[in-house]
Amino acid sequence: MSETYPHIFTPLDLGFTTLKNRIIMGSMHTGLEDNSGNFSRLTQYFRERAENDVALIVTGGFAPNFAAWVKPFSGRVTNRTHVQRHTQFTNAVHEAGGKIALQILHAGRYGYHPFAVAPSAIKSPISPFRPWALSDRGVRNQIKHFVRCATLAREAGYDGVEIMGSEGYLINQFLVKRTNKRQDDWGGSLENRMRFAIEIVKQTRAAVGPDFILIYRLSLIDLVPDGQSWEEIVTLANRLEEAGVTIINSGIGWHEARIPTIATSVPRRAFTWLTKKLKQEITVPLVASNRINMPEVAENVLEDGSADLISMARPFLADPAFVRKAKANKREDINTCIACNQACLDHVFEQKIASCLVNPRACHETEIQINPAATIKRIAVVGAGPAGISCSTTLAERGHDVHLFEKDALIGGQLNMAKKIPGKEEFSEMLRYFTQRIKTTGVQLHLNTVVDAASLKQQDFDEIIIATGVVPRVPAIAGLDHPKVLSYIDVLRHEKPVGGKVAIIGAGGIGFDVAEYISEEPPSSTLDLESWLEEWGIADPEDFRSGLYKPQPKQLDSPREIYMMQRKSEKMGKGLGKTTGWIHRTTLKKRGVHMLRGVRYEEISDRGIRIRQGDGVEGSKWLDVDHVILCSGQLSLNDLTPDLTTDHYTPHVIGGAWKAGELDAKFAIDQGTRLALTL
Repeated sequence: MSETYPHIFTPLDLGFTTLKNRIIMGSMHTGLEDNSGNFSRLTQYFRERAENDVALIVTGGFAPNFAAWVKPFSGRVTNRTHVQRHTQFTNAVHEAGGKIALQILHAGRYGYHPFAVAPSAIKSPISPFRPWALSDRGVRNQIKHFVRCATLAREAGYDGVEIMGSEGYLINQFLVKRTNKRQDDWGGSLENRMRFAIEIVKQTRAAVGPDFILIYRLSLIDLVPDGQSWEEIVTLANRLEEAGVTIINSGIGWHEARIPTIATSVPRRAFTWLTKKLKQEITVPLVASNRINMPEVAENVLEDGSADLISMARPFLADPAFVRKAKANKREDINTCIACNQACLDHVFEQKIASCLVNPRACHETEIQINPAATIKRIAVVGAGPAGISCSTTLAERGHDVHLFEKDALIGGQLNMAKKIPGKEEFSEMLRYFTQRIKTTGVQLHLNTVVDAASLKQQDFDEIIIATGVVPRVPAIAGLDHPKVLSYIDVLRHEKPVGGKVAIIGAGGIGFDVAEYISEEPPSSTLDLESWLEEWGIADPEDFRSGLYKPQPKQLDSPREIYMMQRKSEKMGKGLGKTTGWIHRTTLKKRGVHMLRGVRYEEISDRGIRIRQGDGVEGSKWLDVDHVILCSGQLSLNDLTPDLTTDHYTPHVIGGAWKAGELDAKFAIDQGTRLALTL
């Protein structure tokens, strides 16, 4: 048992089996589930987590029939052919000393296909397809298919199943009147609306026997209008316990809710106050989830009695060895999930295989293998931003003699600005991990060191890698030399004073970051749970049904009047992440930021900035602002390659130095890692 985290490493006796610690790898859809051709990759993904002491792995969701699909041809378990394919998962996990449960997920009206079914024919806001209303016979068939899926899972060697009853999927849709308008035995009264969930659990338990882990994922707060009351949630939890669940897992919010629940701007352990409330009402073990990303956070949740188990999903994308490192008291070696969603959820929504911004090996374990180099080389890496760090540390891990040169006093490049943005404080953990990794891999770091082609040539390196990043792009606007003009680097890195009225040129990721930085007075609400809950209108569901006490999020005071502008006429922030862009737009709207599209910039002077929207004299107007902040893109910074390139030698160029665009740490880290495997 770890002396630092004693509660995490206390085994949990379930009666018929024991979990060796209190950490569950929660369900996370990766895209590998949807094609049996990727099952060998998924096997290795599970194996690595099991080898590193995760107590119980829950797979991504598998459908119990084709109507349950999240999308056409997504993963399902419906026959013995599927059983044979899944044995590779269970065998691999068991050989590694772990346990594994299959998540059974029925999308209901969230299904992105024309065969979707639901309690009532009510279209969801996140799917273009109106579902078919189930008949009484259809409801009973769906229950049978859940049970069949669970029995097949047992045949495949799974230790249990998780029945997905939260996040607005089919079972959730039966539970609330907003999506269940039925007047038969499956709708109307609470007893009838609960019947679907209870029958699934009761019949599943009867089919699989008493010695099989049966987890039910219960929505503790729906965060949509007309969701469940707390009394209904407690009643359902008690009935589920009577029906035979082994463990209750916690789900937070429906997918259609307009409140963030897992993004980086959500405070750590933001919803464990709900599990603590429910724990007083039930006797089976209860799992806490959402924004628990470091061992000390998990330990505190267990220590203060908020839960019996901790579920983490994305943290195991970031670091498969999370549990083993925590057990060895190596917290500093943990690669922290920063909850950015950029390579995990955003990839899945884009029909790509999930990965992780801070760990490109996630879900690519069979492809990205870090093996010792056949020939040891002396290698220079210029630039200690994300691309340079990922490349240099991977090279050093392979055994190369690596020298990392950085002109500034700190590593991280533009990450040092990102960590200052309200809601992006987790980027500090990323820098902490990078600093530790440079030490543990043996990279020789040279800070405050400017190198040129001549000095690099003199040191006789076998390979030189240019990772010098980007510089701000300066648009052609009259008056750019005016004192009112600042760059985003002036504001974020050098912290130059900004006046009370501000115009921001550019509405990409940097423009949004700057707008959030100058529109919120410190401290960030991400660091204060009570402020964050109030900001988003989240209440105790015991007092307000569904946990919503306001129909709209609270309007927020901003210390500045801000105009954010872009040349394009398309939606502001169109290039932001699919799962997080709406959060940024909503946040700035609440702070009263003016968003102007289709803008032409004409002149900057003592009067402010003159812009044009539309044609004619009336289309031109002055904005009386104190400062104009340039967030209009970047250009590659690479003045070394021409002087280093010879007939026999060409340096490697990665990250922003290779291709400028919106700042993209995900691409930079992935590219740096992959280059290091080739040298």
